Formats: sequence, structure tokens, C-alpha cells
Amino acid sequence: MKPFAIVIFILFITATSCKKQVIIPGASYTAMVEAAYQLSVDKDSLIQVDALEMYETAFTKFPDSITDYSIYEASVVASQIKAFDKAFSYLERTARLVEDEMGFPGWDYILGEYADEDYKNLMQDSRWLALYETALNDKKQFFERLKAEEKAFFDTRENEDTAALEANELYQQLKMSNNYLPKKQQDYSIAFKINDTTSTSYFVHLPKSYTPSKKYTVLFYLHGAVRGNALSVFETKLNLMYDNSRYTKRADANNVILVFPKGNKDFNWMLKDDGFFMVPEIVKQLKRALNIDDNKVFVSGHSNGATGSFSYLMKQPTAFAGFYGFNTYPKVFTGGTFIKNVLSRSFINFSTDQDYYYPPNANDSLNVLMADLKADYKDHRYNGFPHWFPAFEASEPAYDILFDDLLHRKRQPFPKTIQWEFDDNAYGTMDWITNATLDTVRAKKGWHKTLNFDIVKWLKLDKKDSAVTVDVAQKAFDFPRASGKIVASYEANQFTVTASRIGTFSIAISPEMVDLNKPVKVVLNGTLVFDKLLTYDKQFMLEQWDVNRDRSQLWVNYIRLNVE
Repeated sequence: MKPFAIVIFILFITATSCKKQVIIPGASYTAMVEAAYQLSVDKDSLIQVDALEMYETAFTKFPDSITDYSIYEASVVASQIKAFDKAFSYLERTARLVEDEMGFPGWDYILGEYADEDYKNLMQDSRWLALYETALNDKKQFFERLKAEEKAFFDTRENEDTAALEANELYQQLKMSNNYLPKKQQDYSIAFKINDTTSTSYFVHLPKSYTPSKKYTVLFYLHGAVRGNALSVFETKLNLMYDNSRYTKRADANNVILVFPKGNKDFNWMLKDDGFFMVPEIVKQLKRALNIDDNKVFVSGHSNGATGSFSYLMKQPTAFAGFYGFNTYPKVFTGGTFIKNVLSRSFINFSTDQDYYYPPNANDSLNVLMADLKADYKDHRYNGFPHWFPAFEASEPAYDILFDDLLHRKRQPFPKTIQWEFDDNAYGTMDWITNATLDTVRAKKGWHKTLNFDIVKWLKLDKKDSAVTVDVAQKAFDFPRASGKIVASYEANQFTVTASRIGTFSIAISPEMVDLNKPVKVVLNGTLVFDKLLTYDKQFMLEQWDVNRDRSQLWVNYIRLNVE
């Protein structure tokens, strides 16, 4: 049976003298179908008969409350007990749906991964063969429509010819560019190629009043449980429902675009680097289709998704303005956690005191460290709640905090100072420090130090799923590889850089940072290494534009430097 996407608390109303379900007058539709479902998973066929009877009673008593999912559940039960006419009666209703209340197409009930188990008793019936043939045709039409919708999503007006423009004119044109078109839909499922053999999809939810004349804030939501999720050929409005409805209603009220990528155990934002490129790449894709405010792109998530949000802050924050996490494990799992990188952006954590994923005493220690760094980091603690805090109504104020921050925060695209540490050349870019490479054969500079702290208590779930405290002895962060670090600043046309274990790096140049009518100087590790006039480089601008599509952080030239 298809897994339901929410945690359901089942109401059991049984009589001690018999197995048959007793229906109390006044029971709600929800209570009845939840109790019917609980009966349906019993292996006793007589109890399954009672389950179908309860579904049917609920349908008769509450005809205006019937959901597609309950009809599906009833069809599965009827199939199991070989009530074939009833099974097909319910199944035909779901199979005809263009989409159910969670956005899944009707053909998925016939062709989806659970159909073989759900309807194995029906498959020799001629009615099943007819449904199957219809479903194949419906599936073909579904993906043809999806492909057409995706094409329309990325359609834009033809770009202006740039060949005749001078380089400084090109700069102004790119900064002001807007070749976007209106969108016919509010929701889109977009295919995403991971590599030559693997793809997934992501879901985009636009403001109802989206217009290409206005720039929009974007919020990515990264799902948790990456080990248990699967890549998807399409995504649905289920992303907007249940716990995520707390995002949806606030995004709709504030004209924020929501984006929901889909990962799995091999391609995600936490466990491996193979999928870490996905979110930054989706940002670039969206900027080709939507009028996005480059300085207002944010990332949030829960559990593994919150760890992913924290990891983008630590490893690849350039495209983003700020980061949020519910029940975060604040650690990079693919390399070192260089905590001073937090100074580049902001992070708001929503933690709980009964979280087995990351203990409150560790959050307390991290809070002290962040305060010492004067980082833009906040931890809002909610006592009395477990790891799945977003499932509780008490989490509503946390979402208010998140959206209040998101609405008022903007990225500073040209920060005056940068300090950036990394242990993988793939993550050697931070704003205007770009394409840095490591040279870890060199000795580490005396000022190049990593920060860490001890964790001595952890929460574990006992057999009753209650959190109990256990003693541990571990460090908060791991450092499996040698790292390099750059500390840089600029003022009055001079860049001052100190580097440790760095081989090469570039300084990206914007006319909003320096006066291009005067020489630009670079002092590297105390030595003047560059003192020249720079101009607008047209070819470089076009290359950067094609790669980043960032109108607010638009580079016109660069200085490539070797660290001697």
C-alpha cells in the first residue's frame, strides 16, 4: 500500500467480547477511516471484511468528506478479501483521476510501484487489463504534458544582441536584463539531470500573482531522511501539504517562491558530495526562467535537510542570503566543519530539548562558540518536543521567526571582508574569492586554527521511544583532510590577503568594489603582488553570466594569483 506522508494517530474503539469494530455514534469521518485502516492491515480476513464495512459506512455517512486516498485504501482492502466488484468500483474512481488530492495522477494507482502488491488478486480479471491499457495511455499523455509545461516554464523572450555593445554597456545591460515571461501555472514539476544515467525532479511553487516585472524571494526546502528517500521522475503538490503547509501559507502570503528538490541516499545535501551540486545548480536553472532577487535566495530544511542547509553555509554559500534549520545536526559529514565560515552569512536554528538527532547540551556549546565569534547565528530552543518538532502546532511561531528574518534579510554581494577555509578544491569559492586551490604540502600558518568542542551527553530513544541521556566522548566536528584558508579584505582599491596552505586563487572584480579608473592593488601575505589598471572584460563577463546568472553579483574582470 502506498505510504501516507504524515504521522497518523489511530483511534481504536473495540469491544472486548468480539473482533468486530464497534462504531460509536458521533465518530468523525477521519476517526472512522483511520480505524478502518488499522483493521485493514490485520492478516485476519474477517477483520479485513470489517475494515471494508467501516470504510463503506464512513463513505455513506460522510459523502462530502470522502478523500481519494480513502477510496484507494478501500480498493486495496476489497482486493485483499477478493470482493472484486467493489475493488474495481473503487479502483476505477481513482484511476480516472487527473490528479488526486496530493497531486498524483490516476494512472499511478495502476502502474505505480505498489500496484503489484495492492492488486495482485485482480490482475487476472479482464477489467484489470482494460484499466492497465488505459493507464499506459494516460501515463504517456501525462509525461508529454509535463514536458510541455517544463518547456513553457523555461521559455523566455529572445535576448538582445550583445555583439555591438561595448564592455561597459554589456555590464549595464546584464544588470538590468529581464527577458522573462508570465507563467500559466502556479506549480511545476521540473526534471533534473544528475549525471548521464541518473535523474530526479524538483517542485516549484510560485506566488499566485507572479509577474515577470517583479523580483522574487526564493526559499529552498530540503527534505530529511535522505537514506530512506528515492529520486523521483516527477514531484507533486504533496510538497506543499502537512508539515510543509507552514511554509506554504507564509510563502503565499508574502509572495515567496518555494522550491523542493528531491534526493536519495546517493545524491543529497548531507552524506555524499555527488549530489551536493544540485541545489546551487537548481538556483542557476531557476534564474533562467524566473525573475529572482539574487540577494534573497534562502535555504531551510528539517533533520538531514537542516544539516544540508548548514552544509551549504559551511561549503558553498555564495548564491544564498541566509540559512535555516529545524532540528539541525550542525556538522559537515563529507569533510571538515570550518565553523568560522559562518561569518559569511547567517543561520537560524530551531532546536528542541528531546531531540535524539542532536542533543541540547551540544547546541548550548555551539551557541557559546557562535557568540564568541560574534556570528550571525541564533538558536531558538523549544522545550518538551522531540525531533519531529515541525509536526506540532507549537512550531508555528518558529516559522513566523523564519519568515520575518527572510523578508528583512538581503545578501551583501560584495562583502568588505572574507575569511574562508576549505579542504576540497570544489569549494574554493566564496563571493569575490574564487577558484582557490589547496597546497597542503606547505606548513600551516600560525594563525590558521580550527575550532572544535567536546560533546559528553547524547539523547537516545529507549524501547518506549522516550529520550534518555547517555554518556559519550566525541568531538563536535571531524577534520579528515588538511585544509587551506584565506582571509581577505578590500578598501580604497587595495585588496589585502593572507593565505595559508593555498596554491592559487582569483579575486573577482566588480565596479561596485573598486574604481576602475585607478590601479587596483593586491597585497598578499604582506607583499605587493599586483598593481595595475583593470578594464571591463567582455568575454569574461559573458562567461560568468552564462555560469551564474547573478545580476547583483556580476563580475567584470578577475586577478589570478599564485601564492609564493
